[in-house]
Amino acid sequence: MQVLKEGKGELLGWHDPDEARKWVLENKSRELKNKTMSVKEAVSRFVHDGDFIASGGFGHIRVSMAIIYEIIRQGKRNLSMAGKTAVHDLDVLVGSGCVNKAEVAYSFGHELRGLSPASRRMVESGQCKVVAETSNAGYQWRWLAAMMGLPFIPSRNLLGTDTGSHSSCKVVTDPFTRKPINLIPAAYPDVAFIHVHRCDVYGNAQIDSILVEDFELSRCARRLIITTEEIVENEFIRREPWRTSIPFLVVDAVVEVPYGSHPCEMPGMYYYDEDHISEWLTLSKTTEGTDEYLQKYVFGVDNFEDYLELCGGVKRLNYLKKREFLREPMTAPWRKLR
Repeated sequence: MQVLKEGKGELLGWHDPDEARKWVLENKSRELKNKTMSVKEAVSRFVHDGDFIASGGFGHIRVSMAIIYEIIRQGKRNLSMAGKTAVHDLDVLVGSGCVNKAEVAYSFGHELRGLSPASRRMVESGQCKVVAETSNAGYQWRWLAAMMGLPFIPSRNLLGTDTGSHSSCKVVTDPFTRKPINLIPAAYPDVAFIHVHRCDVYGNAQIDSILVEDFELSRCARRLIITTEEIVENEFIRREPWRTSIPFLVVDAVVEVPYGSHPCEMPGMYYYDEDHISEWLTLSKTTEGTDEYLQKYVFGVDNFEDYLELCGGVKRLNYLKKREFLREPMTAPWRKLR
């Protein structure tokens, strides 16, 4: 195929599919074994300086904030991150100096709450570099290509915009139509972390809300950390196997962290902590304020449980639980099964 145009973005996370397949065969076990561990152990074992990382969920919804804060606490550095629908997670990682490269689709904003002061400051000062751009669909297809063991996905996506010029894609002549087609390269994150509603000790996970791209992301990441609101018996998972969104064979760590998405939302369980997000956005307007936030909520506590206590403890968490049910009255389906 004739290459007509190449994006100038840095190619993050790409591997030859055959090499990727070989890596999985040599490093991922299909043994049905207990993978439970602490947040601290999961980050220490699977997140390394220089890694290309990806966070599951969507925007402020179903984000594994327990892992995000632990990455900061452990002082991981020179991380590159997939900024697909990354808001609070990417913002605090960039603001803390952990992430210094990002490929962005939707980043550096807190949706209706406004832009991200910390991330903007770090990017504008050159402390974090935007090395490539794509679209949300483009990122989903990067995961899809990797999941399928393909070097790229052909698409018309990005052909009509300047975004493609800043991406890592290539425009070629389609051998069938002889028209231009965009090739979106596969991406294999070194480690991804996804927060789910429930999971067994082996890693079979259920998600009650929309999956977004977590189906593909879970299957293309080299290492996968699952944080879960609760660990349930394998028998419970087997009752309705069609609800298992993520199978055990792609999972490397299972971490039980109730309210592990705080201050973000967990659909059907608890609402956003708008006061806490507002506190971050206010403090992060300055370097000193960012340091103050991190010293209080990350370095000033030993674990996520202590962080939740500092954020208001049981009283605050019960309030967020009520807010979620008042916003959208519902009975979570799994409660009927028990």
